[in-house]
Amino acid sequence: MTALIARQARAAADAGVTIMAGGASAPVPPSIEGHHDAAMAVPPMLDALRRAEAAGADAHVIACFDDPGIAAAREVVQGPVIGIAQAAMQIASLLASRFSIVTTLPRSVPIIEDLALHYGMCHALQAVRAVDLPVLSLDADPDHARALLRNEIIHARDHDRAEAVILGCAGMSDMCQTLSDETGIAVIDGVHAAVRLAGALAGGGYKTAKTGAYGWPRDKSDDQHHVSPLRKPAQ
Repeated sequence: MTALIARQARAAADAGVTIMAGGASAPVPPSIEGHHDAAMAVPPMLDALRRAEAAGADAHVIACFDDPGIAAAREVVQGPVIGIAQAAMQIASLLASRFSIVTTLPRSVPIIEDLALHYGMCHALQAVRAVDLPVLSLDADPDHARALLRNEIIHARDHDRAEAVILGCAGMSDMCQTLSDETGIAVIDGVHAAVRLAGALAGGGYKTAKTGAYGWPRDKSDDQHHVSPLRKPAQ
């Protein structure tokens, strides 16, 4: 799946843009399906981002639709950090007045709804739909996955009155154009959207603000801790 995402990212990038694709080096869940998986993945992801920026990366894309650890990521690097959920919703809001999202498992629905609320997109989001398919099954049987996605996109088009549909998993990115052609509706892939936005921000010389919430993590090694001894009550 990482290789698939890398191929789609390179196809989305402008000529002359180098895509450095990879995952965390420490043991992490094989896929992110819920809050626990995301929490386990974030610390090694932050280390990977630091290494990438040290190696010359100008911008960063978190290729998971839960946008895990995005605020922390923006603290540890200076280049723009783009989550694929935020990128896809921003692009969809520019192209359509209302959109729906089709994701993998039902447990992801409230997580994505919370993201839409956080990003100020609830006015445009019609529904979050799930095909009830584990993330890794997208790789195992892509034809079956595409058929399930196609059906949900049609429901989103016909029942939600969605004018665009976002694919709610990076592992769906190679199905985007085919699904759009088959359903006659704009289908948006977060990987493509995030890479385009990241390239534009990096090309414009934009950096993450370091004067407030996304400031560098403070070094606490020199902090002095003064602890008052406990006193026994007077006899």
